[in-house]
Amino acid sequence: MNMSHRRIVNGLTCISAFILCVQDASANGERLAAFYKNQVDPHFALVHAGVDAAAKQLGATVTHYAPTRPNNLGEQLSQLEDVIVKKPDALVFMAIDPRGVVPAIEKVNGSGIPVINYNDRVAAGKFASVVVADDYNLGLDVARYLLRSIGGKGNVIILEGVKGSTTSDERVRGFHKALTEFPNVKVLASQPANYQRLQALQVTENLIQTNSNIDGVLAAADVMAFGAIEAFEAAGHKQTKIVGIGGVPESVEAIKAGRLLATSEFNGYKMGCIATMAAVRTVRKQAVPPNIIIKGVVIDKSNTTSFELPADKRQCPKWEEIVN
Repeated sequence: MNMSHRRIVNGLTCISAFILCVQDASANGERLAAFYKNQVDPHFALVHAGVDAAAKQLGATVTHYAPTRPNNLGEQLSQLEDVIVKKPDALVFMAIDPRGVVPAIEKVNGSGIPVINYNDRVAAGKFASVVVADDYNLGLDVARYLLRSIGGKGNVIILEGVKGSTTSDERVRGFHKALTEFPNVKVLASQPANYQRLQALQVTENLIQTNSNIDGVLAAADVMAFGAIEAFEAAGHKQTKIVGIGGVPESVEAIKAGRLLATSEFNGYKMGCIATMAAVRTVRKQAVPPNIIIKGVVIDKSNTTSFELPADKRQCPKWEEIVN
């Protein structure tokens, strides 16, 4: 093959794989550290998958950190110390305790590592961007859905997340706003289950024993809704309608099976993608807004199809689709 022929072949190869050539040219090999609250909640599995997908797309590498004991603050603080020593190019962080992590985050700030805060707002510290869901409206919309479904009257209970976390506080605030629109609905109890399935099961069992007539459950996350479902099914109260917030594949299957009435889309995969993109853009000195709000929709039997894809079949949204 002569020299000019070789140049043509090489040129055609790059044209035929144009996208790959562009990705290789922009891949700077950034090292990221990504944090999660635990290793068991399916929501965080989707977040993890979104982080990995965006990192692969952008040519970055990720070290993942999640406590071996669910939602253990001490373990998360220890992991933050490890990050300061290893000094990645950027940190993608969600807090187990939005106030308890502040001193550790300030130490990360002092080390010069840029931080993207996602999933839950941390109470203080410096962040290149904060990527969160529209939690108030997620709670408001799914609560309205439930309250209409029970005919605008009856008794409900609320399962809160972690007290003091913005996700839980804002979702519960949305629940209460919806309740003001339905004065014939009574809240029998509002108790934290700390985003844990077993705790939600136990809390619901106790409430069933003291309240024989519960028409609906407002759960601040699907993982707690699953615990409530198990409690009502065990008690033989399958008529009680339950909603959550999340939209993980297990939620979609429960909706299709009639065990869960509806859920609000808290798209962990999309959040993982966008937070990772924000981290890489920060390192590359590209524009990143200080706040990115990811909106969601109510998922019920009418629209489950688009939410059934497993994590390994999903694709990250384009940056421009989320960030205007």
